Amino acid sequence: MKRIDAYLFFENNCREAMTYYQQVLGGELNLTIVGESPVAEQLPPEMKDNVLHGKLINDNVVLMASDNCMGAPLDKGRNFSLSLSCSNEEEVHSLYAKLADSGEAVSPPKTEFWGDVFGMLVDKFGISWMLNYRPEKQ
Repeated sequence: MKRIDAYLFFENNCREAMTYYQQVLGGELNLTIVGESPVAEQLPPEMKDNVLHGKLINDNVVLMASDNCMGAPLDKGRNFSLSLSCSNEEEVHSLYAKLADSGEAVSPPKTEFWGDVFGMLVDKFGISWMLNYRPEKQ
């Protein structure tokens, strides 16, 4: 495992929140907007200006976030996930199987449009996890 980061989910105000966190914490902020992404056609048109993925990096601090594109209501205090950056694809699958045991498999690991192997689950204690591996570019 390389590291663990926080991933926050917002109700249509991710851009505002992440801009605020950048002002408070400093660092570089990158935002991917739904309407400018390959999944734009898969989501409702009213979401075109929402943030699909945001990342704030300042030294050792990495804060990631997005607007709620899943459709389910967000509960305050439970609108986050722990994101594990894995060392290889096998680690993603192994950790996913262990953490999803007696939990809920939300999105089994697969290679996503951005090129990473990615999966989501909720463990048996109700904690939301994201597992990610970014293959080295050849």
